[in-house]
Amino acid sequence: MFTLGQAKQRTIAIFFFLVAFLIRFPFFFRDYIDRDESTFILLGQSLVDGNLPYTVLWDLKPPLVYYFFGLLIYLFGKSFIAIRLAGTLLVALTAFLTYRIARPLSNAPIAILAGLFCVYLSSLFGSLQGVMSEHLSTFIFVSGLYLLIQSQYWWKILLSGLLFGFALMAKINLGYAIALLVAYYGWKCISTKPREVPFFIVIFLSSGILLGIGICFLPYLVTGDAALWVDAVLKAPLAYADATRGSYLKVLPLGVFTILFILIAWKKNLLDLSNSRLQIVVILLLGIIFSFIRSGKINGHYLIQVYPLFLIVISAVLYTYKPRMTQRISLIAALILLLLPFESYKEYRDIFKHKRDRGSWFNGEGFTVVKYIKANDLTDAWPLFLEYHIGYWLLDANPPTKAATHPSNICRPETFPFYNQERKTGLEELRYIMEDKTPALVVTRKNRLVFDKMNVQENDYIQKYLDQKYQVLDTIDGAVLHKRIK
Repeated sequence: MFTLGQAKQRTIAIFFFLVAFLIRFPFFFRDYIDRDESTFILLGQSLVDGNLPYTVLWDLKPPLVYYFFGLLIYLFGKSFIAIRLAGTLLVALTAFLTYRIARPLSNAPIAILAGLFCVYLSSLFGSLQGVMSEHLSTFIFVSGLYLLIQSQYWWKILLSGLLFGFALMAKINLGYAIALLVAYYGWKCISTKPREVPFFIVIFLSSGILLGIGICFLPYLVTGDAALWVDAVLKAPLAYADATRGSYLKVLPLGVFTILFILIAWKKNLLDLSNSRLQIVVILLLGIIFSFIRSGKINGHYLIQVYPLFLIVISAVLYTYKPRMTQRISLIAALILLLLPFESYKEYRDIFKHKRDRGSWFNGEGFTVVKYIKANDLTDAWPLFLEYHIGYWLLDANPPTKAATHPSNICRPETFPFYNQERKTGLEELRYIMEDKTPALVVTRKNRLVFDKMNVQENDYIQKYLDQKYQVLDTIDGAVLHKRIK
C-alpha cells in the first residue's frame, strides 16, 4: 500500500529533478558543451546504424557509455533535448540516492541538503551541463552502493555487483574503488570472528561485477571481435594513461585533504568509522581519489564521481557536530544557493537573445555551420570537422578515419597500435586524412590552434596545408570553413 513515507520520498525525488532541470535546461539547446559528449553521440549513432563501438568509430571510453547514447538515439532520434533531459534525470536520481544513503547517517534536512548540493556540483562549473561519462557511471555506481548497504539478501548483493560491473564499463578508473571494496569484504570475511561478513557476500559481489563486465563483452565475443574489445577497453586506456600521466603532486592535495578531513572528524568523534555503511563509503571514496592520484591529473568532470560519496561523509559529520542554524546563517545559505547557478542565468539570457535575433533556440557553431553547408548545397562535400565535430551527426556523415572520431585522438599515437596499425604517429595520421582522404571541407575554430599547443608538428602541418590547398570559404560565428582548391 502507498504510504505517507513513500509520498515524501517521491516529493523529494521530484524536488531534486526540478532543481536539476531548472539549472540544466538552458543548456539543452547548445550544439555541444564538451567535445566528449559529441563523441559519445557519434558512437551511439554508429551503434544504432549497426556497428559495435570501436569497429567503425573509436574513442577511449568503455562501451556502456556508447550503448547508453545509442539507446537514447534509437528511442528518440537525433534529439539534443532527449539526451540532455536524460542527463538531467541521471543527476536527479544520483542526488536522490545520495539523500537515501545519507539519511540513516544523519537526519532528513541534512540528507536533503546533501542531495541538493549533489545536483549543484554535478551541474555547474565548466562542462558539467553536458552529459558526461561520469554522470552515467556515477549514477550506476551509487545505485550499486545503495543496494549493497540495504541488506544481505544474496540477490541484492549480486545485483549490486552487476551495477558495479556496469559502472566500470562506463568509466574504467572506478576499477580501483571496486577492487578495494572486494578486498575489504574479503578481509572482513577472514579476519573477524565470528565472521562479520558471510563468505557468500564476496562470492555474489564478485560474480555480479564479472557478470556486468561479461555482458558488455558478450557482443564482441559473438561477433569474433573479442581481441578488439580487449584492446579498446583494457590495453588502450593503460597505454594512454602511461603516456599522459601527470604529476602526482597536482592531485595529491585532494587525497591529503580527504584523508585529513576523515581522520580529524574521527578523532573528534564526529565520524563513527565503526559504522559499516560509513566504512564502505569511505573505502570507495578513497579508491576513486587514488585513481586520480595514479593518473596524476584531474578535470572538473572527474569530480562528479567524488561528490556523492564526499557529501554522504559530510552529512554524517554535520549530524554529529549539530551546527547552530540561526536565521542569519539560513538567509546567507539561501542566498548562496540562489547565486550559485550564475552560469544558468547567463545561459537563459543568451538563449532568449538568440531566439530573438536568429529565430531559433538551438545555438552554437555546430548548428550554424551545418545550416550554412545545407543552404549552399555543400552536403555532398566530404567534411572534416577539426572542431564542432557534432556536425557529422547533423549531416549524417562519418569522420574520415577512426582517429578523427574525436579530433584530439589524431594526436594520441600511443593508442594507435590498438586500432590503427597502418600509421604510427599523429603526423602520419593527419597526412593520411588530408592527402589521401582529401576532405572537400575542413572546419576549424577561429583564432585557435587546431590541436593542443604541445602538438607543434601537427599544428604546423595543418596550418601550412590549409594555406596551400584550401581557401577560406566563410567564417560562421567562431568557426572557419575551408574549401579545397580544385
